Amino acid sequence: MSIGQITPDFDGTTVLVTGGAQGIGYQIASYFHSAGARVAVLDYDKKLLDEAWGGVDRVYLTAVDVSDGDAVRSAVDDIVGWAGGIDVAVNNAGIARDAVVWKLTDEQWDSVLAVHTTGTFNVTRSVVPHMRAAGAGRIINVTSYTGMHGNIGQSNYAAAKGGIIAFTKSVAKEVARFGITCNAISPNASTAMVAAVPPDRLAEMTASVPLGRFAEASEMAPAVGFLASAQAAYVTGVVLPVDGGVSM
Repeated sequence: MSIGQITPDFDGTTVLVTGGAQGIGYQIASYFHSAGARVAVLDYDKKLLDEAWGGVDRVYLTAVDVSDGDAVRSAVDDIVGWAGGIDVAVNNAGIARDAVVWKLTDEQWDSVLAVHTTGTFNVTRSVVPHMRAAGAGRIINVTSYTGMHGNIGQSNYAAAKGGIIAFTKSVAKEVARFGITCNAISPNASTAMVAAVPPDRLAEMTASVPLGRFAEASEMAPAVGFLASAQAAYVTGVVLPVDGGVSM
């Protein structure tokens, strides 16, 4: 059976994507760019940014550590100067520093929370005033099944992603009166993090997915596109699983 693809039109829209130099973030940014948007791509790794996006039109590149609030605020101001505003913000940046809890170091704990949770906060705090001024906006955060169910060796990652879920719901309530929605997706895709999983553990994880496979990173982008679209104007505060049924 062939299912037709429908891509919303984001012509004239400005979309900010963090962690957009590779993986899911790159695919999300590419999706919006293909749909006509101006895309501001933020990533910690300038070399990867340039390799992925250098020379592409309608793209603004910024190498920034999302855990640095001042740097994020400055980057957002620069993006608004470039594009005139920010219509959609996608908080995707993330890292993993896995270890069982009694072996976790302060750095492993702090760095994961800083990038995922504080990074999401920093970007959201910086874009909301511009969205309020415009009377509209979409904020879409990337969380995880681990943030809802936990995972051995990932208490730091689970805490960060669980925090994003709670943050998403709280922000959704705060900004709704300004015409802004805030939602999240919970993906299950082949990424660099998944590639680092030992083969026997990866086989177990794949077997637990009702659809029998990990998605391609590109399969996450349409869900983000829907939440950013006019069709999702009455959707806010939700966590949309895009996970092949693993969270059922």
